[in-house]
Amino acid sequence: MKYDKYSSKAGEFINHQEILDTLRYAEENKDNRELIFSLIERAKDCKGLSHREAAVLLECEIPEAIEAMKELAVHIKQKLYGDRIVMFAPLYLSNYCVNGCTYCPYHHHNKHIRRSKLTQEEIKNEVIALQDIGHKRLAIESGEDPVNNPIEYILESIKTIYSIKHKNGAIRRVNVNIAATTVENYKKLKEAGIGTYILFQETYHKEDYEKLHPTGPKHNYEYHTEAMDRAMDGGIDDVGIGVLFGLEKYRYDLVGLLMHAEHLEAAKGVGPHTISVPRIRPADDIDTKEFENAVSDDIFEKIVAVIRIAVPYTGMIISTRESQKCREKVLRLGVSQISGGSKTSVGGYAEEESQEDNSAQFDVSDTRPLDAVVSWLIDLGYIPSFCTACYREGRTGDRFMKLCKSGQISNCCQPNALMTLKEYLEDYSTEQTHEKGEKLIREQLEKIPNEKVRKIATEHIFDIESGKRDFRF
Repeated sequence: MKYDKYSSKAGEFINHQEILDTLRYAEENKDNRELIFSLIERAKDCKGLSHREAAVLLECEIPEAIEAMKELAVHIKQKLYGDRIVMFAPLYLSNYCVNGCTYCPYHHHNKHIRRSKLTQEEIKNEVIALQDIGHKRLAIESGEDPVNNPIEYILESIKTIYSIKHKNGAIRRVNVNIAATTVENYKKLKEAGIGTYILFQETYHKEDYEKLHPTGPKHNYEYHTEAMDRAMDGGIDDVGIGVLFGLEKYRYDLVGLLMHAEHLEAAKGVGPHTISVPRIRPADDIDTKEFENAVSDDIFEKIVAVIRIAVPYTGMIISTRESQKCREKVLRLGVSQISGGSKTSVGGYAEEESQEDNSAQFDVSDTRPLDAVVSWLIDLGYIPSFCTACYREGRTGDRFMKLCKSGQISNCCQPNALMTLKEYLEDYSTEQTHEKGEKLIREQLEKIPNEKVRKIATEHIFDIESGKRDFRF
């Protein structure tokens, strides 16, 4: 097969030989100062780099070049995303799964993990618990099981989530992270009003992918890798990709990830709305020592910086898999969305789960409650944002990308972030967080460059104090 980013075939748009040639090119040029610094200089236009160019930056070990890369990543992040950090929480619906994934405790052969599936009433309880701590955006997760978790169950669950209004709470956007499916099912998800469809590739190395997924429908590399094409054919224009760093050599997977982003933009007209960068974590039945490709913190920071430089328009997500210290470093370099107060077990929000009754998918490193995460972000100078306005105003797909690439999206995002933070402070925060948040809002309002927008945002924030909710630009 030949490399073709316009092709709909996985073996062509994620071409093994092209990745090997790219890695060889990067190795040959890792000390090419003239090339490396020319790439850094050119990337300052925030138009990105090709997968081959990005691979050279990843391979480079020149200290001053690495520092220049990080500074550039900070510049791009600030220019396109500003100080906003979007907040979300995962909601695990079911851990029934027919796949045999060797890195996930939900695999079919694990007989001692507690299997669980939320009823619609239990979903209501979970959603109320999430609303009561302040969340507005969820990412629903479910194992792949056509009997226990059919698409009808997912659709009913989405309808239930959107239906619940508790006190001042409401889940305004549901993103979906479920197994690869058909165009018809993606159409149904679109009709249900989802935000972003998320699916991790795990690894782009086909041979190793098949070894890591020895049984179950996920074993089919082509069907899984081509899922985003089908999702877009089904009308979903916001998709999120990612790999699980630590399964395969990170250089190979990063190149594959960037090739996937290039393919979606070339073939479908819009690249990924988000890129996630999880690293493998210990979990029930899973020992990370069995995976020899672990990624160090220093390399992880470099990966985040290179992704931000190569794909400047994309949102980058990091979960509570990572520690507070690690998250703080990569927030600066490119991450724009984080989870907070997360539970990775089925039914973990409404009731505390005992250690003996564990149903978590992976161990959480950052165990702080949401308010502590919000307070921490404020201390760092970020605006914790609970905004979902773009989805509800139709600013998705290529419409969002055009605004993001031009830098104009900040005209909406900055005031929307401040207004949703104000809602959080009024309804959910501790007194200490409230005080710090109010100061931040006052300071950030003055930074809104458009006088009309600043005036309207200020008026809406006053209205929120008076009890009104859900304003958006």
